[in-house]
Amino acid sequence: MGNVLRLLWGNCCNPATTDVDSASLGPHGVSAANVGVSALARDLLNFEITSQVPEGLSEHVVSSKKAQSNWYRKLLKAWKEAKPPPKTPEDAARLVIQTGIRQADVEGLLVFYGLAIPHTPVEVTDGVPMSWPDGVQFEMQTLPVDPKAIQDGDGMTVYVSTADPRESSCVPRKVLMAAIKRSQARAEKNYAKADAIHNKMIKAGYRVINLQNNEEILARKCRIRLRGIDAPEGSMPYGQEAKEELVKLVQWKCLRILVYGEDQYGRCVGDVHCNGMFIQELLLKKGCAWHYQAYDQRPEFAIWEKEARAKRVGLWALPNPEKPWEWRKERR
Repeated sequence: MGNVLRLLWGNCCNPATTDVDSASLGPHGVSAANVGVSALARDLLNFEITSQVPEGLSEHVVSSKKAQSNWYRKLLKAWKEAKPPPKTPEDAARLVIQTGIRQADVEGLLVFYGLAIPHTPVEVTDGVPMSWPDGVQFEMQTLPVDPKAIQDGDGMTVYVSTADPRESSCVPRKVLMAAIKRSQARAEKNYAKADAIHNKMIKAGYRVINLQNNEEILARKCRIRLRGIDAPEGSMPYGQEAKEELVKLVQWKCLRILVYGEDQYGRCVGDVHCNGMFIQELLLKKGCAWHYQAYDQRPEFAIWEKEARAKRVGLWALPNPEKPWEWRKERR
């Protein structure tokens, strides 16, 4: 590992080069070119030898020296395992993001090395099935679902951790900077300022979520529409019962969602799985929704609806259940 770091540092950073405009240098004295990569390589090499993090880093991050040492230990391990090791600023930035460093510190660390946030989303591979159903674009893993965020029997709002590789490279710079400023305000016990910053983050579609172990997670808001089903609207007969059934199934649980795309309202349309259960299947079998054949022709959905109809469960116990799409059309 030491040889790899020395080689990269030597190739990317020529100590004899002194004509770089000082205005283009970051706080660590590196330019926006590959010099930032060599600076990170140099500091990792130094950490491997001395166990010391670079001077001045604390001016750009909020975590303690002990936490910083843990980062460099993880970064060193990740660099050793990377094949090939990072050679471009984007490669180095992605390595930093994927190492699991506290989100509020990521921006400061990247700025310290003059590394830009990569713009290309990182594909998720770990834990993904070998094959997805036709049409699936990506997989989403959510944080625990707040029951108050379930709008009806086929829609909900979820939050996804920005530590997820697919999310990490897409967080707006202003949100990352706001997260840093919020952490600093809380460290100074200026809670009014921290709350004001957090409200701006929420308006931008992000929020900081506190987990049970008091860990804070920066998360992105995402609206979900369950694919292939249509539950009664809230003011329709059996609308509230359908919503309550969905709440029972997913409240405070983490979901696995296979996303097919977005609908006209900007919602992610997907198949929702929870603890090994396929939520659309359960809702259809319990008579909480119709098979939405206009947008999904999967034969198993029709079978599950037919079974519920035969048993007269859920909305099928009503004398003349109305199709939700027709109900909406009449009220437009």
